[in-house]
Order: sequence, then structure tokens, then C-alpha cells
Amino acid sequence: MLSARPSESQTATHDRVYRVLRARIMHGEMAPGQALTLRGIGKEFGVSMTPAREAVRRLAAEGALFLSSSGRVSTPELTNDRIEELAALRALLEVELASRALPRAHMALIDRLQSINMNVAEMVTKRDAVGYIRTNLEFHRTLYLRAQAPAMLAIAETVWLQLGPTMRALYGRLRRTEPPHYHKLIIAALKAGDEPGLRLAVRSDVTQGLRMLVS
Repeated sequence: MLSARPSESQTATHDRVYRVLRARIMHGEMAPGQALTLRGIGKEFGVSMTPAREAVRRLAAEGALFLSSSGRVSTPELTNDRIEELAALRALLEVELASRALPRAHMALIDRLQSINMNVAEMVTKRDAVGYIRTNLEFHRTLYLRAQAPAMLAIAETVWLQLGPTMRALYGRLRRTEPPHYHKLIIAALKAGDEPGLRLAVRSDVTQGLRMLVS
């Protein structure tokens, strides 16, 4: 038992570093192509190189970080083809998740989504890009949790993770002045039990902005 403790402690440390970096990347706190160093990560979190390296490896495996052959670590800079691919994945996965959530979309969920959408609107007013991305994803995740399809949601979150820095760049280009129009349509479709309307609203919401980035 005693010999296992250092390993368990190291795992917990690496997991903490991983989760904080993962949230930063997913919520657009890092720009596309932003470089990181193991030394810098270690210094910020007060950890040795080993947990920093393990966190980076784990994020690289999820496509959240890019490791060059020279050992350089950076957030991904997505090509137009890659953005199109990820937009198509969002359309497939999230439309299906929303459809599966619809039978369990009771008024408590709808009220919660309306509350989150108010927070989204607040972030738009503040011109808080990171807050906008975070609350926007919270809106989608809250709905999709009702689908009770954890494997599908996990894949969707991996797509969000790969898109995080790009979403920050997109936000800067859009210069939003109001919350997403399609969120209101999603909520209206949930209230009406309108599956075709819900599928169309979700598909439009998750792809429209991304496709503006593709020249």
C-alpha cells in the first residue's frame, strides 16, 4: 500500500493539470497556434516535468494540442478542410443528441436552458469571448445530458476541445451583439415537442458560424 501512494499522488497531480488546461483550451482561452512549454506548465502549476508531460500527452491524444517532431507543443491551427470536418461532426453528433434528449425535455430543463441563455447574452454584452464560449457550451451540454448517451457526448466534447482556439478566433470575427438566434429556436422546438424543428435549429447553430471561417 505504501509503495502505491506516490503513484496515486502523481496521477492526481497530472489529472489536475490536465483538467485545467483542457478547460482553457475548450473555452478559447488560448489562441490557435499558441505555444506551451513543459517548463512553463510545471512552473505555473508547481509540479515536476512528469505530470506536465503526461497532461500534454493526454491532451495531444485528444487533438487539443499539437506535438511537432521537434517536441514543440502548441494549440492546433485548423485548416479549412479540418474546420469543415469538425463542423460536419458537430452536425451529426449534436443533432442526434438533441433528438434523443427531446423526450426527456421537461419544463425544468427548458427553464434551465433559458437561464443559461441569459448568461450567454450577458457575456455578449460584456464582449467576453471566453465567457461566451463557456456559457454557449454549457447550454449545449445541459441539453445533451438529457440524451443519456455518454459515449456520444464524450465524442462531442472532444470535437469542442479541438475547436476551442478556433472558436475564439471566430468570436473575434463575428463581433456578436446579441446571443445566438438559434438558441431561441432550440428552446421553442423543445417546448413544442417539434423534433424536425429541433434538429434543424441545432444543425444550424453548430455549423453556421464555423462555416464563416472557411474561405
